[in-house]
Amino acid sequence: MNKTELIAAVAKKAGMTKVDAAKAFNALTEVTKETLKGGDKIALIGFGTFAMQNRPARKGKNPRTGKSIKIPAKKVLKFKASKKF
Repeated sequence: MNKTELIAAVAKKAGMTKVDAAKAFNALTEVTKETLKGGDKIALIGFGTFAMQNRPARKGKNPRTGKSIKIPAKKVLKFKASKKF
């Protein structure tokens, strides 16, 4: 399912227009991005928890050459589904 199909399904399920569903969806994604960038987590009871996690620097191998490379540290998004989900 892509974004357009998701918005159409939400609009149908909620009995609203696709335009209103798209506005709500876009607002939700913006608030989610801002919250996670701010270092907070989002817990949706019955669905799951979104949080940013620090991934430390590590060594890896270039699959073509076999040489060791250094993979830098970075932040990644982590999602943990709830037990009900």
